[in-house]
Amino acid sequence: MVEKTEHSGFWPSLYDPFRALGARVADWLHPATEASSGDKAYDITMELPGVTDDDVELSVDNGVLTISGEKKTSSERKGDTWYFSERQYGAFRRAFRLPEDADGAAASARMEDGVLHISVPKKALEKPETAKKIEITKG
Repeated sequence: MVEKTEHSGFWPSLYDPFRALGARVADWLHPATEASSGDKAYDITMELPGVTDDDVELSVDNGVLTISGEKKTSSERKGDTWYFSERQYGAFRRAFRLPEDADGAAASARMEDGVLHISVPKKALEKPETAKKIEITKG
C-alpha cells in the first residue's frame, strides 16, 4: 500500500504505471476463480486449462482451503526446413478462508474439461445456549 500526500513529489507518480502493470500481471497469472454459496455447500470453480488433476494439490488447514499446482505444457513440430517448439510453465497458489459453517474435512473436488470444481458442505452450527433462570437457594 502506498500513501500519497500533496508533498509526494515527482518520483512516486513516475512509478504509478509500473505498479498498475504489476497488479495486472498478477491477475493474469492467477487462474480465474468463482466462489458461491448454495443451501447445502460452498462451491469454488477454477479454470485450469492444460493442467491435469495430478498437477493440482488441495488442502484444508485451520479453516483455510489452499489450491496449488503447476502448469507444464510443451509442443514440438518439425518440418523439412523448420522447427517449432513452445513451452509453458507456471505455478499457482490460491487460498480461501472458509466460513465457520463450512465442513472442510468433507470437501470434495473433481476436474472436468480443464475446470476444477470444489464443493465444501455446510454443517449445522451449534445453537447458542438459551437464557436459563438460576434459582437462588437460602442458607
